[in-house]
Amino acid sequence: MKSLRFVKGAVVALASIGLLLPQVALAGQPQLAGSPQLIGDIELGDGGILAGQVVDAGGNAVAGMKVTIRDAAGRSAETATTADGYFAVSGLRGATYLVETEQGSAMYRAWTKGTAPPVAQKGVLMVVGNEVVRGQGPMVNFLTNPWVVASLIAAAIAIPIATSNDGAS
Repeated sequence: MKSLRFVKGAVVALASIGLLLPQVALAGQPQLAGSPQLIGDIELGDGGILAGQVVDAGGNAVAGMKVTIRDAAGRSAETATTADGYFAVSGLRGATYLVETEQGSAMYRAWTKGTAPPVAQKGVLMVVGNEVVRGQGPMVNFLTNPWVVASLIAAAIAIPIATSNDGAS
């Protein structure tokens, strides 16, 4: 009888600990620079202008960054970002373009004004710099959580009391 109670208590304790532990985040592989995987839709401005901005991982504008826009035939146009990180290339037509910077690239389907689907963006946003990895932090962050510390203290007090009371009956 005592061993059955102990097993039940151990199962409850393990289930409680399992609920407190962080769950593993499932994420896709990070996109490598130079290997665009998704195609975004962009609406060109008047005169076939493809406009955009280059920012770093912190959201700060990147000035003087070289931006190259290539079409499927290999033709390209080059420009550089302004002090606010903006760039623009005119004379483009509806087609698929590869927008490249020194630190990454992205593929866009450009639509002429008035023909773009509702999901099309008005401009390109290129994020360059440090690779951003999303997921769980180190175990130290978990162990410094006040709820986890309180649970560990409560378990350290309750388990010996429960086992000693079990032996008394």
